[in-house]
Amino acid sequence: MFDRRGGRDRGAGQPGADPAAARPSAPPVPSVPAAPPAPAPLSSADISGWREALAGVDRDVSDAERVDQLRTLEELKAAAAAAQARIAVDLDVSQRRAQEAAGVPAKKRGQGVGAQVALARRESPHQGGRLLGLAKTLVLEMPHTFAALQAGTISEWRATLVVRESICLVRADRAALDDQLWADPGAVERLGTRALVARAKQLAYRLDAASVVARARRAEAERSVSLRPAPDTMTYLTGLLPVAQGVGVWAALTRTADALRAQGDGRSRGQIMADTLVERVTGQARAADVPVEVQLVMTDRTLLAGDAEPALIPGYGTVPADFARDLLAARLPTPDGADGAAATGPDERRVLAWLRRLFTASGTGELVALDSRRRIAPPGLARFINTRDQACRTSWCDAPIRHRDHVVPAAAGGPTTAQNLRGACEGCNYARQAPGWAARTLPTSQDTVTSGDGDQGDGQRAGPGGHVVELTTPTGHTYTSHAPPLPGHRPAPATGPPGRQPAGPPGAPESDSRLKRLVERHRATLDRTA
Repeated sequence: MFDRRGGRDRGAGQPGADPAAARPSAPPVPSVPAAPPAPAPLSSADISGWREALAGVDRDVSDAERVDQLRTLEELKAAAAAAQARIAVDLDVSQRRAQEAAGVPAKKRGQGVGAQVALARRESPHQGGRLLGLAKTLVLEMPHTFAALQAGTISEWRATLVVRESICLVRADRAALDDQLWADPGAVERLGTRALVARAKQLAYRLDAASVVARARRAEAERSVSLRPAPDTMTYLTGLLPVAQGVGVWAALTRTADALRAQGDGRSRGQIMADTLVERVTGQARAADVPVEVQLVMTDRTLLAGDAEPALIPGYGTVPADFARDLLAARLPTPDGADGAAATGPDERRVLAWLRRLFTASGTGELVALDSRRRIAPPGLARFINTRDQACRTSWCDAPIRHRDHVVPAAAGGPTTAQNLRGACEGCNYARQAPGWAARTLPTSQDTVTSGDGDQGDGQRAGPGGHVVELTTPTGHTYTSHAPPLPGHRPAPATGPPGRQPAGPPGAPESDSRLKRLVERHRATLDRTA
């Protein structure tokens, strides 16, 4: 045992004790403190305990302590991001070895790993691939930036920006940039985000100016246009253009807006620029006249009886009922004449509004299924899947539907039916081609048939109704995807047969008579196109 001074008790006064211990001796040589024991490796259960403990952070503290808590938690977030990066790299290495053992060609190894990272982090597959690429660069090629992330000196986003500016360099130059950037860690920590990016760009240009210039030239090949939802039934139409072209488009729109404003146009400058963009791209005389199919999905009650049930625009999301009715009314022919007949003339042919009836199962809101004997979904079935699923069915992936993916592959005998098809983006569909992935449709309480793979499995059911797909990754993790509810779905099961339902409850507001007469005039057309 040890005495109070930290020296070992030699057992004086005990039988067999050394007599020399009682004689005076030289001063003891200071001992080197023993290194603290290495912490035990952490498991997912340990980390879960931390997460639960964070809910009990002490709140009865001073403001100075609150600021310290904020800083410490921010550093913990960065350290967690570093741990995720290392884990992602380990997963990639392990999965590639497993795929090699399974005989997968070298150029296809690693397929699906980014999708697994995405599912684990509740991100889209595209973002999962980017996170995996970031992790591999940090862990394997930029040790100083990775160490700063582990220490909480920089955030995951700032580390991403540093990697982005170095990605055009060869591996040796990227390591040199990492060394030079972190020669003074304190200075880097004090830099703002824009200053950090500027510093990384400067170092990259010094190390290999030709690669930076070539990267700028290659960027022109990545020009594109994208569309994403914005609040209040608006969208963001974004064009990624070379700088000269982008500035030219902006200057042209600005000149037009300034000229019209000078002539007394009552619209704001931004409104004129937006309208001019739509008119010049579509060739229409007015921005409101664009004859585009938006596949508006709404109940007959919303269309005809002024019901407040929201409508749906696939690819955008939910829109208010009034907005949906206004969208249709604005695209009808000119107002009816006094005798109720539709007015004729050039305006009637200006824009057409086509209506297509869709039937849903009572209680579940699920669309009535279609099927086909073809391997590739025919146009009608493809529209059906697009309307039912609205976006890629992989969990946390909001990408537009590009493929109608067989849940049970066609090569394995899976039929081309609505039950065995799911909407998928290209990335999610291709990720499933890697070894170890599996999927099946889960039966629900409304189903009387087996799941899509013809096997009830363990009897698991997905819920009260709707199309449900269970995806299993090579590591055995499962993720369940439910088709989103369509307008008009109510928890209580309906009792009437599919088809036309009563217009609405007593006292429901009267809808736009033009909409109602349009539907009545084209009832025969509706029956033919249903």
